[in-house]
Amino acid sequence: MLDQRSVVAMLKAAAEPTRLRLLVLLAEGELNVKDLTRILGQSQPRISRHLKLMSEAGLIERIADGSWAYFQLVDRGASGTLVRGLLDAVNPADPAFERDRKRAETVKREREAAAQAYFRDHAAQWDRIRAFHVDETEVEAALVAAIGTDRCRLLVDLGTGTGRMLELFAGRAERAIGFDINHSMLAYARGRLEQAGLGAVGLRHGDLYDVALADGIADVVIIHQVLHFLADPLPALREAARILGGGGRLVIVDFAPHKMEFLREQHAHERLGFSGEQIGAWLAEAGLDAVTSQSLAPAGVDADGKLTVIVWTAVKPGTPGTAATTLQSRRKVEA
Repeated sequence: MLDQRSVVAMLKAAAEPTRLRLLVLLAEGELNVKDLTRILGQSQPRISRHLKLMSEAGLIERIADGSWAYFQLVDRGASGTLVRGLLDAVNPADPAFERDRKRAETVKREREAAAQAYFRDHAAQWDRIRAFHVDETEVEAALVAAIGTDRCRLLVDLGTGTGRMLELFAGRAERAIGFDINHSMLAYARGRLEQAGLGAVGLRHGDLYDVALADGIADVVIIHQVLHFLADPLPALREAARILGGGGRLVIVDFAPHKMEFLREQHAHERLGFSGEQIGAWLAEAGLDAVTSQSLAPAGVDADGKLTVIVWTAVKPGTPGTAATTLQSRRKVEA
């Protein structure tokens, strides 16, 4: 329960038009100061001041990301209940909120377009670019251990890129499908898989925010070095959880928090790594549990200037085998 002083402070912090607009925007997902200044058309100092007041009052949380910071609504405990109650009383069709929402969608689309342009220009060099971190053989060994040796019905690789995950795990699945929104990456992956004698592996053009597969159809979903390119990772994790069947496993590979700012400008990274706390909170919100992680830190003379990679594994609650049943009992939507 909140004491009287805390409730009054939270209500005062929300009782200003711009700050209320900020709360409504953050209810749709995390945003940074740069995004918010563009959406609201106000100066950075002004937006930063509003965010500071709301953060101090306990309405929102600040998540450091290198020299940037992302903001999200407080969603736990009595503070979260109060914030949700405030927003439930707001009319979402208010013209100001609708304008903000449309501008937010434009900002996110522009960022995604910039990332896709980067992928298109670097498709053939993608595996070399990954030399920024610990040796890929170590990462792949950790992935093999996380996924296990049991053969599954359907393995899905979201943001498949060069198709390396499909190449690595196709032999462990009756069916393996990789989704990517970038045509250049898919063309490169298709050629690579054909050279490896894996031409039957499925490649689909598709958005990992809206995967063209039925609920509960997959046994294993992999998201390998993708989240740091996304403006909003949580919806992608929710979608991964949606297509997993009971007992299905989601495996995420991405960076630990770091300070290599040049990766934003030169390599289209949106996030400078993720903490275990952040990933754990997102996975719980997506409805997954049994989260484990393995940290792979670079070592030796080449360790300086390289990034630590973390492999997270989470499980979809439910009876194992649900995915296999779903394959037979539900209509599958093919891309």
